[in-house]
Amino acid sequence: QVQLVESGGGLVQAGGSLRLSCAASGRTFTRYAMGWFRQAPEKEREFVAAISWNRYTGYADSVKGRFTISRDNAKNTVYLQMNSLKPEDTAVYTCAASLTGSHTSVTSREYDYWGQGTRVTVSS
Repeated sequence: QVQLVESGGGLVQAGGSLRLSCAASGRTFTRYAMGWFRQAPEKEREFVAAISWNRYTGYADSVKGRFTISRDNAKNTVYLQMNSLKPEDTAVYTCAASLTGSHTSVTSREYDYWGQGTRVTVSS
């Protein structure tokens, strides 16, 4: 079992930045691919970014160039640095872990464990 806890969400003005954190515990973290998803009100969950155990990364087109995913395996933590935020980035952001996936894993069914999410609100 893997437990994931997100933090770092909040209210920010358009053009601002936030850094989300996802702390993992339970099973060994190092070999899991990690992903970030988001879900806006009345919309389906969508892929944001993923990082493999050996630190290859992949991004949704909507955030590429603005967001950066990274991981610190020694701290069992994954980060999502979000810059140049837009109102359409407003959503609940959720961290997920996949034992078999990679940085190209973009669907929810490829992930085995999920956090509870942290809210990000971007004002115009």
